[in-house]
Amino acid sequence: MTKVARDYYGILGVQRNAGADEIKRAYRKLARELHPDVNPDEAAQQRFKEVTAAYEVLSDPQKRKIVDMGGDPLENAAAGGGMRDPFAGFGLGDIMDAFFGAAGGGTRGPRSRVQPGADALIRMRLTLEECLTGVSRELTVDTAILCELCRGSGCAEGTSPEVCETCGGRGEIQAVQRSFLGQVVTARPCPVCRGLGEVIPDPCRQCAGDGRVRSRRTIVAKVPPGVADGMRVRLSGQGEVGPGGGPAGDLYVEVEEQPHQTFERSGADLHCTLRVPMTTAALGAVLPLETLDGVEELELEPGIQHGAELVLSGRGMPKLRQSGRVDGRGDLHVHVDVEVPTRLDARQQELLRELATLRGEDEGGLATTNGKGGGFFSRMRSHRSR
Repeated sequence: MTKVARDYYGILGVQRNAGADEIKRAYRKLARELHPDVNPDEAAQQRFKEVTAAYEVLSDPQKRKIVDMGGDPLENAAAGGGMRDPFAGFGLGDIMDAFFGAAGGGTRGPRSRVQPGADALIRMRLTLEECLTGVSRELTVDTAILCELCRGSGCAEGTSPEVCETCGGRGEIQAVQRSFLGQVVTARPCPVCRGLGEVIPDPCRQCAGDGRVRSRRTIVAKVPPGVADGMRVRLSGQGEVGPGGGPAGDLYVEVEEQPHQTFERSGADLHCTLRVPMTTAALGAVLPLETLDGVEELELEPGIQHGAELVLSGRGMPKLRQSGRVDGRGDLHVHVDVEVPTRLDARQQELLRELATLRGEDEGGLATTNGKGGGFFSRMRSHRSR
């Protein structure tokens, strides 16, 4: 039985007359997609081995010549259990470095000792009244601050950093490994200077070379009117000072709004429930209503129904915009809850029956309705028929 040679050109997806650069680009693209560091799928790993083997063959003029003559330069390796993995032990970054990085003499260079600081977060509990008016409050925060002794340099007085002898100031060390590409040079951060390219032989006794120390301090946080639960106020430059005395991050004050016993908040609007007796709802009244701005008179029209909603414009919360400016206020929604008495003495029952008779709402009057009027039982029948 004749054995058909593998189509290495087809595996890489290039024409048989493809140049070396085109073959390299095709392999680079496939390696990015299929390398186990990126794609752990078994099928992808097998495919990665195939394209790597194909590149090994087509990038070697002698092996490519064998392919062009109809042979398979890796036939012996395949007979021994499949294609070997020429990049075993190499990460995807190593492969890319082999093409475009350290193999060409490039270097990432040392990283700066001075790094930006992280942001910090603190929570502040506020009442609804405090959210209405805004507050200025002292807060105690525990963050990293600039070391006053070395001013961020990390060095003892009169000393300075020195070039790392291990990496020669490059911040990385290189290792050379041989592969079918030739010598592959990989770079790793220097373990002595941690990629900085310099070391501090005599660290500051106060910050141990970090350029910063932790400290508890008090700051004043100004929270504008209209803040709500979960909102964050940013205090620029009040966060953590960075390593090496780097610029401080920001401090975010997150608002925790406490529930109110009377009002429920919905954005800039407030809602409350006003419970009124049945007789007051029937006769109407002017009642005092306590708002966040003080006591106001609320007029109830005679015959107001249960579930009615009265709106007091501009009695809600300030409308806080993203710019920090306040644009008016929301409304206060008053929901009327008519209370029906559950316990009546004899005299009260007598009076209510008399009223029902006068209004034609006694049992006899209700029983004689024809279903088209407004009697209670007629409304019940009408509701059931729907």
